[in-house]
Amino acid sequence: MAPRGKKTTMAKLKREAKLRERRLDKQARKDARKQTAVDRPAEATDTPMGARG
Repeated sequence: MAPRGKKTTMAKLKREAKLRERRLDKQARKDARKQTAVDRPAEATDTPMGARG
């Protein structure tokens, strides 16, 4: 049997769901950036750090 206690409100459940979704979106963006770096490593290293115009 489940322990008795306070129930989680709908507002809190919505906040938590929104937070999970934001975290998934952030991870997807992070993965996309990593994949772009793997696909095109030469573009990122064309110019030395101090040689910008």
